[in-house]
Amino acid sequence: MNLQAVSSSVDIGDGLTVTLETGKMARQADGAVVLTVGKTVILATVVSAQKPREGVGFFPLSVDYQEKFAAAGRIPGGFHKRETKLSDYEVLISRLVDRALRPLFPEGYVNDTQILISLLSSDPTILPDSYAALAASAALAVSDIPFPHLISEVRVARINGKFVINPLRADMENADIDIILAASYDNIMMVEGEAKECSEEDLLEAIKTGHAAIRQHIDAQHELVRKAGAKEKRTVATAAVNEELKTKVEAFLQPKIAEVAKAALSKQDRKARFSIIKEELGAFLGEEATDEDKAFAAKVYEDTEYSVVRETVLSDRIRLDGRKLDEIRPIVAETSILPMPHGSALFTRGETQSLTTVTLGTPDDELMLDKAGGIEYKQFILHYNFPPFSTGEVKPMRAPGRREVGHGNLALRSLKQVLPSELENPYTVRVVSDILESNGSSSMATVCAGSLALMDAGVKIKAAVSGIAMGMISDPQDPKRYAILSDILGDEDHLGDMDFKVTGTEKGICGCQMDIKIDGLSFETLYEALLQAKKGRLHILGKMNEALESPRADYKPHAPRIETVLIPREFIGQIIGPGGKHIQELQRTTGTSINIEEVGEQGKVTIASANREGLDTAMGRIRAIAAVPEVGEVYDAIVKSVMPYGAFVEFLPGKQGLLHISEVEHRRLDSLDGVLKESDRIKVKLIGLDEKTGKFKLSRKVLLPKV
Repeated sequence: MNLQAVSSSVDIGDGLTVTLETGKMARQADGAVVLTVGKTVILATVVSAQKPREGVGFFPLSVDYQEKFAAAGRIPGGFHKRETKLSDYEVLISRLVDRALRPLFPEGYVNDTQILISLLSSDPTILPDSYAALAASAALAVSDIPFPHLISEVRVARINGKFVINPLRADMENADIDIILAASYDNIMMVEGEAKECSEEDLLEAIKTGHAAIRQHIDAQHELVRKAGAKEKRTVATAAVNEELKTKVEAFLQPKIAEVAKAALSKQDRKARFSIIKEELGAFLGEEATDEDKAFAAKVYEDTEYSVVRETVLSDRIRLDGRKLDEIRPIVAETSILPMPHGSALFTRGETQSLTTVTLGTPDDELMLDKAGGIEYKQFILHYNFPPFSTGEVKPMRAPGRREVGHGNLALRSLKQVLPSELENPYTVRVVSDILESNGSSSMATVCAGSLALMDAGVKIKAAVSGIAMGMISDPQDPKRYAILSDILGDEDHLGDMDFKVTGTEKGICGCQMDIKIDGLSFETLYEALLQAKKGRLHILGKMNEALESPRADYKPHAPRIETVLIPREFIGQIIGPGGKHIQELQRTTGTSINIEEVGEQGKVTIASANREGLDTAMGRIRAIAAVPEVGEVYDAIVKSVMPYGAFVEFLPGKQGLLHISEVEHRRLDSLDGVLKESDRIKVKLIGLDEKTGKFKLSRKVLLPKV
């Protein structure tokens, strides 16, 4: 058997080439492409059912990205020693691909479709997440599945002042902007990332830079299709339209929906009014209406609500809750809302509310991530929970879904930009946001509440962070006719053409997440949205400052106390002792928890305790062990043994020197009987160091007055 493969390539700089190959692997999939860059190999497959799924009002697409442990020459941890459910990291990459691809499938295509992306070989220098969508798009390109606009994703990072496309893993340590950008040849589809307080202009420049690179990737996909031979795409069945019934139903619905759209109702009242209109529609259709007519009328209702509400915003500049386009809902922010958590905040914006807590733990509480590329540890953890009661619904409680993972990740990326260094903040920090009420942008409420809770806990963050969700409604026939909406409602998110979340401090942007559902959004309009978002973000920040303007001066009384000290690496063994004897004894006697790790040429010692006295005692002992003796310094010493010629004394933990008999007192002594004995505590001065033997010379008499 001869497996014939065709390929195309694109040079991405730094001596790297991305190669797309099809025809050799996974040949029974509708489309399969192997992407290779360096030693990284990614297989993307796509399969779509031949018939549409009946009775669904959504596109049944699933996207899964998985990293095989064998790709990095590792065996998974755990009992079963095999890959299991996707990790949060894999879920986040799956979401990046899904959000870029889903809007581009033809309307009405409801065939079950599955895209699987597998990391088969992992180059430790290359970040694979920025190549997953390229592989998936290429697999769609060589298939017969209708997908009219090819896309790609790239990472854009600003490193030492220069924008770099898909930088190497090691270079990311110096990045102050890090975004993943997805786009077709003509339009931006999705942006997500983080920054160290960058400006709106810099973020826009990063997007422009990434789009230019994406066009090269799309050219490579077209070349692959030409070489492989373009397949005829499947036809998308269009639903039959009863024009007479459509006109009749639209005429009945439009004035009723417009009345609700202009009534400035709350979420629950608006939902109730729309439900009444649906019931009235049923009566309007009459008993003679067939099931087919009712189903068609229900679709007309959805389309009419969509178009009427959008037109109301565009024509009357009136939003569903009566606000102006750039108006922010009322905000109430409170801190120390709970007595026992180490930090807490309740942030309420309109009908969205987050109760967020902060827990301070020791280094032993760090999150361990067993990934294909190796084990990682995280000192900052953020969990986002979205219980069903937050939207007045009854649903079974399950493990966090992809939405929860994605929303939590955006908040985490935003808040970590302002965290103090590990040396300044030795705690493992866990932030938990429980959404108690939701009507638009609970992830941004999490950012605001999380910032306040961190300050309430006494964590010395560099600046407060706020977040805002932006939306846009536009007229597809007139690009100049659009409305940018600040602090969008849940319904406005559903009805709009753009969902754009921005977080940041007073100085600049810390995080962003954008999904665009229309073609042709100009960079000028995007910049306008960024500036309007900045105005809203600063307004929210002002309301937060009224509740708590800066981190509290001290931690809560019941919070653990943690201090860190750096010591020369050679003293680590002395602190630990044989078999851990010394450190275990120190922890037992002082009631502390001590963690030691190597950091370059130094050792980082972290001491945790709920008891201040015990912590100070342990810190003093460790500082003494790691102290470097200095000639001329005076020390408290203990007599360890007495000899005819002098006494050996321990003046620092693990460090002894000879106190010669001539250095004990000013008078001449023939022996030390009656003068010194074992376990005596005395003060001595280090007067010299024998460079040949390394022995310390001590004196007691220089500290005594002459008689």
